[in-house]
Amino acid sequence: MLVEKNVALQAFNTFHIVAKAHTLVRIASYQDLLAVLADPDLGPEPKFVLGGGSNIVLTGDVKPVVLKVEISGRRLVGETAKAYVVECGAGENWHEFVRWTLEQGYPGLENMAMIPGTVGASPVQNIGAYGVELQDRFESLDAVDLSTGREFTLNAAQCAFGYRDSVFKHASAGAPGKAETAVRHALGLKDRALILRVRFALPKAWKPVLGYADIEKKMAEHQCTRPTARQLFDWVCEIRHAKLPDPARIGNAGSFFKNPTVTSEQCADIIARDPRVVHYRMDDGSVKLAAGWLIDSCGWKGKSVGQAGVYEKQALVLVNRGAGSDGNGATGGEVMTLARAIQTSVYERFGILLEHEPVVV
Repeated sequence: MLVEKNVALQAFNTFHIVAKAHTLVRIASYQDLLAVLADPDLGPEPKFVLGGGSNIVLTGDVKPVVLKVEISGRRLVGETAKAYVVECGAGENWHEFVRWTLEQGYPGLENMAMIPGTVGASPVQNIGAYGVELQDRFESLDAVDLSTGREFTLNAAQCAFGYRDSVFKHASAGAPGKAETAVRHALGLKDRALILRVRFALPKAWKPVLGYADIEKKMAEHQCTRPTARQLFDWVCEIRHAKLPDPARIGNAGSFFKNPTVTSEQCADIIARDPRVVHYRMDDGSVKLAAGWLIDSCGWKGKSVGQAGVYEKQALVLVNRGAGSDGNGATGGEVMTLARAIQTSVYERFGILLEHEPVVV
């Protein structure tokens, strides 16, 4: 267990916002976490779990003990008639894990290439891209109750996955008891658990997931109607490189707002006012609207508040225009001021309140 004091967090969040952790502990194993929980000084303190820092906005220094998850390991742990079951440590880089699965001959995650962050954060957000969500490939995960130190396992149903949502994003209805079970955990695990490892069921009878305009353009460009998993992986990387800023160069947290879902009637009303609205009809009859299009149509692309701005190539992405070692980049307050202004603008024009994806700390 490595304990550090007054740690600069600029390198540990992809927005590159300047802030400090009063105390940071690197968690490389379950034993490291148990040592923290048993420590007379650290154990009673509030905790904040940090993975790759790709889905947070820091609005000040972090007073809770920061648990920096660095648990590694990737392996095949089993097979069923239909799938390979692959396990990965929570601290592993998500994109590199996707690449590794393809190199081992286990396709299924390629549509989610280039999503920033760690594997442990993937079920929290139920990440997804180009027609595939984590819940489509999820098998189970192991986590630790931060109040008791007990390890437990959750399946997909217990994770309560939704659109960019899971049980890990909701508070519990009550305090955990000594006889707590996985069912009780499902009441809400926000700030109560640390994920150790995640397992995925990757299909043996693999089929490409297509249908998105960007992928169809690649198919036409390469005159390929049935791409391999590796081709899809490469195409998704190319698409994301062209549309989204590299966090290593321009601070950002990826897609800042969720795509809102409306009823068919609400969508028809919006189309009547603006036929150009980008929308996707869902299997349940609802309609998903493209948040980036809504923001762009309100004139926000390229605009800024202080050093926080809307990316010129994709209005769904907010960026830090001044990130650097001089500490003159965007503050978390500037990012959230910009976000609230965008929300107000979209609501006034379309009657839709956008929900931001990142966790505000």
